[in-house]
Amino acid sequence: MRALLVSSVAALALIASAADAAPADAGEADQPASPEIVVTARKLDDARAAISPALGATSYGVDNATIQALPGGDNQQFNQIILQLPGVVQDGNGQFHVRDDHNNLQYRINGTILPEGIAVFGQTLSPRLIESFNLLTGALPAQYGLRSAGIIDITTKSGFKNGGTVSLYGGSRGMIEPSVEYGGSTGSTNYFVSGDYRHSHLGIESVDGSANPLHDRTDQGQAFAYLDHIIDDDNRVSFVGGYANQHFEIPNPRGLSAAAIGPGYSVGGVSDFLSDSLDERQVEQTGFGQLALLHHSDTLTVQSSLFARYATLNYYPDVLGELLFNGQAQRAVKKDLTIGAQVDASYRVSPAHTIRGGVLITRDHGTSSTTTSVFPVDAAGNQTGQPISVAEAGGNTEMTYSVYLQDEWKLAHSLTFNFGGRFDHYDGYRSQQMFSPRANLVWQPGAFTTLHIGYARYFSPPPFELVGSTTIARYVGTSGAAAGTDNTTPFAEKQHYFDAGAEQKLGDSGVSLGVDAYYRISRNLIDEGQFGAPIILTPFNYKYGRIKGIEFNVNYTKGPWLAYANFSAAQAKGRDIVSSQFSFDPADLAYIRNHYIYLDHDQTYTGSAGVSYRFRDGTLSGLKLGSDMLYGSGLRRDGIVPNGDKLPGYAQFNLAASYRIAAAGVEVRLDVVNVGDHKYEIRDGTGVGVGAPQYGARRGVFVGVSKDI
Repeated sequence: MRALLVSSVAALALIASAADAAPADAGEADQPASPEIVVTARKLDDARAAISPALGATSYGVDNATIQALPGGDNQQFNQIILQLPGVVQDGNGQFHVRDDHNNLQYRINGTILPEGIAVFGQTLSPRLIESFNLLTGALPAQYGLRSAGIIDITTKSGFKNGGTVSLYGGSRGMIEPSVEYGGSTGSTNYFVSGDYRHSHLGIESVDGSANPLHDRTDQGQAFAYLDHIIDDDNRVSFVGGYANQHFEIPNPRGLSAAAIGPGYSVGGVSDFLSDSLDERQVEQTGFGQLALLHHSDTLTVQSSLFARYATLNYYPDVLGELLFNGQAQRAVKKDLTIGAQVDASYRVSPAHTIRGGVLITRDHGTSSTTTSVFPVDAAGNQTGQPISVAEAGGNTEMTYSVYLQDEWKLAHSLTFNFGGRFDHYDGYRSQQMFSPRANLVWQPGAFTTLHIGYARYFSPPPFELVGSTTIARYVGTSGAAAGTDNTTPFAEKQHYFDAGAEQKLGDSGVSLGVDAYYRISRNLIDEGQFGAPIILTPFNYKYGRIKGIEFNVNYTKGPWLAYANFSAAQAKGRDIVSSQFSFDPADLAYIRNHYIYLDHDQTYTGSAGVSYRFRDGTLSGLKLGSDMLYGSGLRRDGIVPNGDKLPGYAQFNLAASYRIAAAGVEVRLDVVNVGDHKYEIRDGTGVGVGAPQYGARRGVFVGVSKDI
């Protein structure tokens, strides 16, 4: 039995998919689909999914039809879609947090892990490649490890249709996004490709809340390809690859003077600089590839995969401006290459027992190169000369080894117990390892009720690609000197995680209710912060961490109606920063050493909701109307103590309308984002590890047209 607690969005996705999907086609263009190929492909897809079921974890799912019903459709960024799921908190720089964890997310594409990258602003994955995805969280079964706050498990589009779509979308703030996607099959080979380009004058959140941020242009290109070949009824080989090249300007605050608010330095007699004139930029590039072989028989299913990911990040400072405002300016380049192999298998021993196991090996090599311009200063911090350059370059390699084994034991027709464990070892800037037991119990006392309870031990190494190699001593006697001298290498986080939840369907009414509660105890809790002008995150540890919360969801699916609402309450605290200490104010370190504080990304209350109606008959047939919203009670900011206050709450509402002319294969859409033009602050620039203010996007109006090809 595959035990899943499915959220409101998941139910909407399944119904919308069934209603909107056209019959799959395979074979040569203009020829009827081959039923044998289609049936075999679907059988292998189901087999692949059965290798790694949720088995008592909390699962929230979305499919492409649901994405299209949301404002923006698949023209929006992937992170904006994920924000509509329960327990997901919005942050600045395009980031989001699952259950009050900073990051700690793992992406999987068709069951194969996508290694982490170093992008901050950019979204590597486009919604256009997605057939469906699930966010798995809670007490995860043993196949999921290393990154455990959330597993974003993506199933890609895979061809069959011998056709595609071209589209053009754009609107407010100079936004324009042309795109193309095409899929098909020839014989036993299926393929799907997509590509898009985005230009906008809102690349990163505004730092002052203005509707048209200053110096915030972005140019982004993305490409994706899927290819598979069905060898026979039981075997398939597939390839997935993608590339993203994304350029960002760092937005400027208006009207600030370096002479008025800066530290009082001068360069060649120049001591003033207007913030409007700053020219800072960041370029992020990511490429990935996965090659997988799937074998399926009556009792045994195995998928073996090879994968690689290469990422670079380049930060270009405004040297004069940053020196006068901050006393330092850093040109930074980070590169990271990860390669690995993954094997996952499922063996049905008997009707009561299914054994699953697997192995993961990865090699991660990262390099960092910086050139920092600083002023020589005396003991009192006064400038004693013109700027000098401090150059640093370093690199390291990390190896990670993981193995897991578990048993899905069907104790009774309605009761399933899944138990097992995994062992993880990593060797990089540190060398640590741990065995992690897992157990989940799922009970389905009736056709409409599912209850689960679970425990998981988690082991999460610090994100290797973000660990810095700064030599503090090189900056002594300069304006770039750190406030402190301690620089302990980040530790792996170890957690005890408890989770329980229930789902209740109200008969055949189309209404489904869900609730899930969790409690987490962490040792060396991992957090991340931005320290300095380059928008590069640095990991650090709280020695002790406590995170707890509860999520509620409700959905309604009946006829042409799709509706959902989610609400969550959470609290995240940490005590005693024990790594990367030089990045923090000594007074903050002293207070946090003996006191629990809220984590900077803690948000007490979070909500989302949406509704969509599809006209099926009459003159309005082909018209869809929809709306969604996002609510947050506010992230943390400094108060009397670090992170001791919170920002004001906000609610953003969006609208969507689309109309499809089936005979012409044309669809037009209109989207309005932040209908009320609500000005709200995501960050105010204060808080532990917070770099700059960030505001939510103001009202935007966007139109699009797409044509089948």
